[in-house]
Amino acid sequence: MAFDLDMIKKVYERYGSRIEAARKATGKSLTLTEKILYAHLSEGEAQQAFARGVDYVDFAPDRVAMQDATAQMALLQFMQAGRPQVAVPSTVHCDHLIQAKVGAAEDLSTAKDINSEVYDFLASVSDKYGIGFWKPGAGIIHQVVLENYAFPGGMMIGTDSHTPNAGGLGMIAIGVGGADACDVMAGLPWELKFPKLIGVHLTGKLSGWASAKDVILKVAGILTVKGGTGAIVEYFGEGARSMSATGKATICNMGAEIGATTSIFGYDERAEAYLRGTQREDIADLANTIKEHLTGDADVYATPEQYFDQVIEINLSELEPHVNGPFTPDLAWPISKFATAVKENGWPTELEVGLIGSCTNSSYEDITRAASIAKQAIDKNLKTRAEYTVTPGSELVRYTVERDGYLNTFAQIGGVVLANACGPCIGQWARHTDDPTRKNAIITSFNRNFAKRQDGNPNTHAFVASPEIVTAFAIAGDLTFNPLTDTLTNESGEQVKLDEPLGIELPVKGFAVEDAGYQAPAEDGSQVEVKVDPKSSRLQLLEPFPAWEGTDINGLKLLIKAKGKCTTDHISMAGPWLKFRGHLDNISNNMLIGAINYFNNSADSVKNQLTGEYGPVPATQRDYKANGIGSIVVGDENYGEGSSREHAAMEPRHLGVRAILVKSFARIHETNLKKQGMLGITFADGADYEKVQEDDIIDIKGLTEFAPGKQLTVVLHHKDGSEDSFAVNHTYNAQQIEWFKAGGALNIIRRQQAQA
Repeated sequence: MAFDLDMIKKVYERYGSRIEAARKATGKSLTLTEKILYAHLSEGEAQQAFARGVDYVDFAPDRVAMQDATAQMALLQFMQAGRPQVAVPSTVHCDHLIQAKVGAAEDLSTAKDINSEVYDFLASVSDKYGIGFWKPGAGIIHQVVLENYAFPGGMMIGTDSHTPNAGGLGMIAIGVGGADACDVMAGLPWELKFPKLIGVHLTGKLSGWASAKDVILKVAGILTVKGGTGAIVEYFGEGARSMSATGKATICNMGAEIGATTSIFGYDERAEAYLRGTQREDIADLANTIKEHLTGDADVYATPEQYFDQVIEINLSELEPHVNGPFTPDLAWPISKFATAVKENGWPTELEVGLIGSCTNSSYEDITRAASIAKQAIDKNLKTRAEYTVTPGSELVRYTVERDGYLNTFAQIGGVVLANACGPCIGQWARHTDDPTRKNAIITSFNRNFAKRQDGNPNTHAFVASPEIVTAFAIAGDLTFNPLTDTLTNESGEQVKLDEPLGIELPVKGFAVEDAGYQAPAEDGSQVEVKVDPKSSRLQLLEPFPAWEGTDINGLKLLIKAKGKCTTDHISMAGPWLKFRGHLDNISNNMLIGAINYFNNSADSVKNQLTGEYGPVPATQRDYKANGIGSIVVGDENYGEGSSREHAAMEPRHLGVRAILVKSFARIHETNLKKQGMLGITFADGADYEKVQEDDIIDIKGLTEFAPGKQLTVVLHHKDGSEDSFAVNHTYNAQQIEWFKAGGALNIIRRQQAQA
């Protein structure tokens, strides 16, 4: 049975007329991306064509999804909006707060105990406001959404950067911050700059060791971690149609690693098969009635260079398996060159742990392909040389693969099955290691491998590959092993070679589950009481941020000049800090503790201009706040890449940082800053970054005339009495400037709701 079938029917009923209006407005044929975007304009049928990368557009998403770590702040904000119920179908998924330590059963039991306060809060808020609640153990948000909520031609937003996973079923699904989710749940339009379009033309067909994961690993190498910024990636061609829906979801999921707004595939026979396989025949039947609208127009794909801003060609028949890393997901190595890269770069050759699963690669097909390699190890008398873990994506998948014997296969090679949760992928991993300072290597089928992400250890070299390649490496225990060409010595001293993996797209017996873990909201939530203990260390009701004072901002202290990569993990770490995601003041104690200070090359060590001493970033900022002094953070390129966590924007705002000045922003983080009433600005000339000195007092001029497209001015007052002054850019439109003036978008929502 499909969720929200009536909503989907309404979306499909208007599709034909909206696409016809869009063709008329644009005067051209349409890509799939454009069809879905124009079909979801909040104003209704298109009246004009929108300029890619220029025009801000209001959309009306069909649904909202939130994971438990980000849902806390999103729902704390929604509680201030004054609405009795959410305006669109919404769900909460408890997947982030379960730490992987021993194994699925014990880890889940421990999580339910230590996180009971948060789970009770999320369940009660969901009950009260009409939100579907997926309990701990039900699965990872993106896999559960793909199995239950994603539908071709739909639009959703989710409070996690890997929300694009749903693109595997032809849905525009975009990761956002909690404030955006709050807007949509409150019934307001959702604003997005109309994206540019990148087309990826897939020809040929995958075979042998090559998998869908290798497509996105190669694309990441081509586009880098910021090459997709401001763009939606649309995959098309015979190669696209040859891949399973879950394989396409893997590609879309990891599109977050190239900075793309989202990624998408058209609706086809493989998508239909997945809908029917997950007992959503009614949606498949509906989609078939409008399937001409659920893919791009024929002449778009015939001459893609006329319709896309960039076109990438990939022949799947020639695609090698890839291994990406370490420390960044866009350092792409074809398997034939990986061993040489390991040796030449001095990376550890011994593999300590192989980890498969996560939201990126935990489908039935993924598990069966990995299990086919594990079965060979058993049959060929090979001993697994590295630790090996398996993270199922959902209870539906876990129950089915256990029924079909695959979990037993993993157990026979020493594999440990972890809870249906994010676990090691997001740093929720109590790793077993005898020396955390040792340079070491792990390989995962996850999506991210930034330094310290999985285990908090800067010495861990993390690599990313497909589940079957990860399994082969775990058996070998050696990163210089090439499973396509090399042999291994078995326990009898014989040389044996691994055969190509074999997988099953959908279970022959169908999916099965005893308890999927879903809890429906109350029919009438008006009497449900949401309690937050004022003494809680995990949850804290929010206070509105103050409005802009109406003047230029002068006399700011430099808090930190961040050097190099500064992701949301650097700004607001996950791992042990996840427990404070619902308590803004407590989690603010991790603000920027991972960022590298330009002036001493150290993390969490900045100069306090009031004392002249060096200390932790949060403590220094709290000192400035206590003394009524604002500050500014200066950063490098693609500042705020990675997770969608809005805490990375809310923490500086809460502690009194007034502005973030960088060379460039990652999309979601820039939006999060704007939503919270923070000033996010960029150097007009990147070379001006070098002018910022450690003891500077900084002014931001031109705010009294703050307007779209109009530059502001930054003045640096140096310690020696000299000054530097230069122009800075911003991307605020008129509405976003109002957010800034009001002290945040939520302040405007609350005001509007009070007047309604």
